[in-house]
Amino acid sequence: MELLLLGTGAADGWPNPFCTCASCDDAVRRGEIRGQTAALIDDDVLMLDCGPEAPRAALRHGRNLARVRHILLTHAHADHLGPQALLFRSWVAAGFTVDVVGPAAAVDACRDWVGPDDPVRFVPVAAGDVLTVGDYRVGVLGARHKVFEDGDAVLYDVTGPDGARILWACDTGPLPDAWFDDVADAAFDAVFLEETFGDRSDLSAGHHTLAAFADTVAALRACGAVVDATDVVAVHLGHHNPPIAQVRRRLSGCGARVGNDGEVVRVGASGCEYGTGQRTLILGGVRSGKSRYAEELLDAYPTVTYVATGGTREGDAEWAERVALHRDRRPESWSTVETSDVAQVLRSATEPLLVDCLGTWLTARLDLHEVWTGGDLAAVEQDVEELLTAWANCAVPVVAVSNEVGSGVVPASASGRLFRDQLGRLNARVAEISDSVSIVVAGIPMRLR
Repeated sequence: MELLLLGTGAADGWPNPFCTCASCDDAVRRGEIRGQTAALIDDDVLMLDCGPEAPRAALRHGRNLARVRHILLTHAHADHLGPQALLFRSWVAAGFTVDVVGPAAAVDACRDWVGPDDPVRFVPVAAGDVLTVGDYRVGVLGARHKVFEDGDAVLYDVTGPDGARILWACDTGPLPDAWFDDVADAAFDAVFLEETFGDRSDLSAGHHTLAAFADTVAALRACGAVVDATDVVAVHLGHHNPPIAQVRRRLSGCGARVGNDGEVVRVGASGCEYGTGQRTLILGGVRSGKSRYAEELLDAYPTVTYVATGGTREGDAEWAERVALHRDRRPESWSTVETSDVAQVLRSATEPLLVDCLGTWLTARLDLHEVWTGGDLAAVEQDVEELLTAWANCAVPVVAVSNEVGSGVVPASASGRLFRDQLGRLNARVAEISDSVSIVVAGIPMRLR
């Protein structure tokens, strides 16, 4: 099963567009703008919630909703239900019927947005129902959340045709003990659990705080719904949280991580113990903060392998100091591998990777094949193809850092121009097959995709 997160923010997103709190200012500075939480599953056939921002979010992430045959609505709050999308759909001849599944109140809110002949089937559900939706088995679970009355919000237990199983738990507050009986021993491949209020326990019982999130994850582990292989992802994040770097660190304490807008999560038989092979490329100039930002993205994982592609340089004190500074700021639980055979590391990895960086990797391959003195550039290109194949098939989360060298003056030497051209091509090809690409300028990360 493959799931694209269209958004991971609360009703007002994060940052709130009207707010100047420290959390919102930090999100703006980082360029981490989260839209309302929703998702697409498997070739965009099944949609989880459809708020007013979701259709445009799909387009921004390179998808559209033309193939959506089933929409699962959790409830009728405005950030989860934008029924006008059904009107816009009616203006295009889809050629098939779409199922709109959800609590009766949410389904009823959609009826006035379709004509009598529109190919839409409404399927009201309630907690406890189990139904077949296309190729998916869907269990409907209760939520501690309501729009107007108890029972008008639900959660979903979805099993795909490949046997992959996820829990979509958004929106809900802390759940009663009896609720966990319905998911006992589920061993979900991934759990998407809302975490809205950070440390604000005074706002509503219908959402999770950070502490309540950890308690719910612990209860899911205790009943066998979450196991070591489960990817636990926090969504519906709001600005009552502390700055995102702190959220990542605190969620890691319960074995969870932050979801990101545009992230593709792969789960199921082809997955590994981390549940996703998310590939992220971070570009930037020298001393731009790209490596530090890459490290922050992997904060949530208890262990990470840092792949140092630069190797050692005997007698170079300045280089040794640079390496030491990088090593000192990484967590003690991280391990380091110094190698230019990055493809082999990608193929054999069993825990998340940070590759730093592709520029020094390329330099090592150019050195190996003596390209500077007229050697075999075709051999370097073969190495690039091997790297790209390993990157595309890597079974663990991996972040690669690379230099952006094409924005300055034209290098004066032939070797400098060769390196610039080869690295530019390499960056473009890695970006093409990455799930997420960002560039860091003056310490500020900006999401490119």
